Amino acid sequence: MASEDHIERTFVMIKPDGVQRRLVGKIVARLEQKGLELRALKLKNLDIETARKHYTEHKDKPFYDHLVYYITSGPIIVMAVEGFNAVRAVRQLVGATNPIEAVPGSLRGDFCLDTVRNLVHAADSPEAASRELSLHFGAEDYVSEVRIGEHND
Repeated sequence: MASEDHIERTFVMIKPDGVQRRLVGKIVARLEQKGLELRALKLKNLDIETARKHYTEHKDKPFYDHLVYYITSGPIIVMAVEGFNAVRAVRQLVGATNPIEAVPGSLRGDFCLDTVRNLVHAADSPEAASRELSLHFGAEDYVSEVRIGEHND
């Protein structure tokens, strides 16, 4: 294993189009099949204030208001996933922002055509993951790595 390989926790959001199209199970399954582990998951409606904080890096871009409107237009799934090089692994699995450029086998390459309604948001760096996770989860939301039948006594 290379020295840069390490366990990371990252943030993933299934956008309203993914929830509406009933692709949640397929998306979660692909994350798990990749070897990533769920540490927290919520189905929720995102309020405008949190959406603006979440997409703060885009606030001066022309699509910002539309993005905030879209992401608050229906229920979303937010997840904390963990694994080796999770940020890069999830970004690769999700695929290019423009689904037409996303490779077949990626979530966007397989399941969508629209750049805004592109199913999934994934943190693009460990720093972004930390910031986004803190917007959506508190310490009480995370589950431990202990599996059924295993004890830490």
